Amino acid sequence: MSLFAMGFLLVILQPSTGQFPRACANTQSLLRKECCPPWDGDGSPCGELSSRGSCQNILLSQAPLGPQFPFSGVDDREDWPSVFYNRTCKCEGNFKGFNCGECKFGFSGLNCTERQLRTRRNIFQLTTSEKDKFLAYLNLAKNTPSQDYVIATGTYTQMNNGSNPMFRNINVYDLFVWMHYYASRDTLLGGSSVWRDIDFAHEAPGFLPWHRVFLLMWEREIQKITGDENFTIPYWDWRDAEDCVVCSDEYMGGRHPTNPNLLSPASFFSSWQVICTQSEEYNSQQALCNATSEGPILRNPGNNDKSRTPRLPSSAEVEFCLSLTQYESGSMDKMANYSFRNTLEGFADPRTAISNISQSGLHNALHIYMNGSMSQVQGSANDPIFLLHHAFVDSIFERWLRRHRPMLEVYPAANAPIGHNRENYMVPFIPLYRNGEFFKPSRELGYDYQYLQEPALDSFQEFLKPYLEQAHQIWAWLVGAAVIGGIITAVLTGLILACRKKRRGTSSEIQPLLVESEDYNNISYQSNF
Repeated sequence: MSLFAMGFLLVILQPSTGQFPRACANTQSLLRKECCPPWDGDGSPCGELSSRGSCQNILLSQAPLGPQFPFSGVDDREDWPSVFYNRTCKCEGNFKGFNCGECKFGFSGLNCTERQLRTRRNIFQLTTSEKDKFLAYLNLAKNTPSQDYVIATGTYTQMNNGSNPMFRNINVYDLFVWMHYYASRDTLLGGSSVWRDIDFAHEAPGFLPWHRVFLLMWEREIQKITGDENFTIPYWDWRDAEDCVVCSDEYMGGRHPTNPNLLSPASFFSSWQVICTQSEEYNSQQALCNATSEGPILRNPGNNDKSRTPRLPSSAEVEFCLSLTQYESGSMDKMANYSFRNTLEGFADPRTAISNISQSGLHNALHIYMNGSMSQVQGSANDPIFLLHHAFVDSIFERWLRRHRPMLEVYPAANAPIGHNRENYMVPFIPLYRNGEFFKPSRELGYDYQYLQEPALDSFQEFLKPYLEQAHQIWAWLVGAAVIGGIITAVLTGLILACRKKRRGTSSEIQPLLVESEDYNNISYQSNF
């Protein structure tokens, strides 16, 4: 109980990251379409008096989108967040937050000038006290109301274009469950019609950057409500695992003794209630998830459809995925071939990189294997294993970035599915983040992974690896160039020797005048070759 008390006492009222800032969830802000709350430090909007930022018009990307979403003006998430707000805080320097009251990821200090680097660790390498603290933090988040954010319970149209705000409070953990739901929900078209082929967080280039931001934001929330500034999310390395080794009461909850679909009553996760899992019901009512409790966490690992996911992913499959040189390809959706993103996400075969939506590989495989709340996209974040899983998926993304060192231009600037172009803002985050801003190494964002912190020699070899791979691909051309170069050199050498021999035979009267030795270095010669 002391941890609960500590959490409530340490909840601080500074801005965090999430969906609708409480300060902007009102009629005035919605009608003005402006979300520029004051910073407590000086009382001015966006901390402008302290040069932290200013309230400015949002600049939206004009790049063309892919053909997957054939509508316009029917979904609140189009051109996020312009349906709700077209003016927000633009922060200067290393300041960030919906009112510029925070620091960018990777910075800290009063003026956000201090670099920081935290390490995410394997959950099985945590000490018992560290592991217990992590579990207590999860439970604390589930029981702590968010101080800074609320969720929308209606569309902008249902809010009468802002004159009738529809928002409600939510706890910190469920705030992130709701955000994951909101980004992946279907488009409500009116009546009983919906459009399902839309997802602002999956099945397209933004899958990895979006979840990277999601985890960073979640870490920051835990740091705030606990006061533990060094907290990081642990990861579960599931490569070659024969079963769900984190599914025990010591860790993320074991199996119920009489009902295999439920968690053991010995785990406090068994008392958790899920939200945002009834997508068909929301669609039929043309409504949004309002975070009402919908029952306990469901999980029955390993009793999934073996024809789709026969086992958990292997090390060999991860290594093959890492060898792919293209981040994205073709249609840039779940049908993309030879795409690192699509293969890691799990819509392409992890042995061939050819799209195969009848199978679930890598990232998707673990979701299907859990056979419960984790297996339904919109509500998958209800199961806390989601965090451990996506931390490891992010580490694979990080390995690819370090191995291939792509330029920002590798991330698609245009023609990706809606919301996934490089300059699109990610749904539903406020403050605003563009997809391309998180297509860079994790160290630049203030964190690293324990198993990626290699010795200097290994790091140097990892640095050389992509260049050696490229050299291997063009070795035949290199050999050919060397042979041709040798031939040319031999011919030139023969011609030079012949000319010198001819000059030695020339009579002295037509030889150039000799010069004094002191002037020799001042003469410049030109070759006739």
